Amino acid sequence: MKHDELMTGFPPTAAAQVTLANWRKPPFNKWSFTHVREIIPSADVSGAGASATALPHAPVDLSDLSIPFDGSSLTFGEFIDRTDTDGLVILHKGQIVHESYSPRMSATTPHILMSVSKSMLGLLAGILTDRGELDPSQRVTEIIPEVRETAYADASVRDLLDMRVGVKFEENYQAAGGAIIAYRKAQGWDPVTAGDEPGDLRSFFAQLIEVDGENGGNFHYVSPNTDLLGWVLERVTGKRYADLLSEHLWRPMGAETSGYITVDRFGAPRCAGGLCTTTRDLARVGQLLVNRGRVSGLQVVPEAWIDDIMTQGDREAWNGGDFLDYIPDLPIHYRSKWYVLNGEAPMIFGVGVHGQNVFADRNNDIVIAKFSSQPIAMDPALIQLTLAGVAAIRARLSKS
Repeated sequence: MKHDELMTGFPPTAAAQVTLANWRKPPFNKWSFTHVREIIPSADVSGAGASATALPHAPVDLSDLSIPFDGSSLTFGEFIDRTDTDGLVILHKGQIVHESYSPRMSATTPHILMSVSKSMLGLLAGILTDRGELDPSQRVTEIIPEVRETAYADASVRDLLDMRVGVKFEENYQAAGGAIIAYRKAQGWDPVTAGDEPGDLRSFFAQLIEVDGENGGNFHYVSPNTDLLGWVLERVTGKRYADLLSEHLWRPMGAETSGYITVDRFGAPRCAGGLCTTTRDLARVGQLLVNRGRVSGLQVVPEAWIDDIMTQGDREAWNGGDFLDYIPDLPIHYRSKWYVLNGEAPMIFGVGVHGQNVFADRNNDIVIAKFSSQPIAMDPALIQLTLAGVAAIRARLSKS
């Protein structure tokens, strides 16, 4: 089945139908990643509309850009194609220097962020901490007593933010069974099969009772940590997560288009991966980081929180953690749901499965927002190619 034949016809043929059972698999994800709300229930995250922050255009020709990779080099166009790019917006000094989309997408099309959704929560957590509504040092069970009998019994909010909870959970995207499948069904991302009891995100945590390490130890990537954090934010504020995100981040930063987030059967948000936005609005998030949390004179995200992300991560926790096979040989730490590349060319970035990314280079005022529909959830070769492309783009623009 060719991707341009998906969901065509009235009705589509069985082979062309995108369903809850196949929407994350190739080639069906070519259609589904820009039509998520037609598959899964969702809640709106309202944008700023007519008062959106302007992104002026100042095009730069990148067609002659050479991207060295794996002993050869790719052109800019080959890089876009090879990484299954759906949408790409590059900002330099607050201006759009490049913007391109696949035939399936446009500037106004929301695309799923996958785990870059976690990074949005990381910023919201900083805002609520600054407002005195959230205390990262507080134990999770003081806020959510419902998880007292689980592996989260002694975890702090900071442990959740930094993926340093000693909960036994394998983030294996190729698994055919186990807790990750129960998790997908609970969040409404996989169909409930015959004999299954309908689940939901909040009751799912009762299944996570085993520990496999100390809290505050090595980086241990567990997506449910972020959904639990979303529950924490809702509990401490008394507001829905989608409304919090809109009120404190999306509208104040001047998002041009409303986004949306998938929810389970009881309305609990999939904070770990269900947010859908336009490429331009994801680029606006990157520009917010470059501008140290400010937009048009308004401090949206506390500057101290962004500085904390950049400087307070634990390199040893990262080096002993789960993702070295994906991002090897780089000086990285993870803090408050963001990855940080240290060294002479520092960069803060978000990563989502199937090729979702936002990169922010504060020193050179460069932002790269990239949506993709790669066939494999975490493909080490494509991750390395993406980082090589980002390095080449940064090198070119930093000279201008």
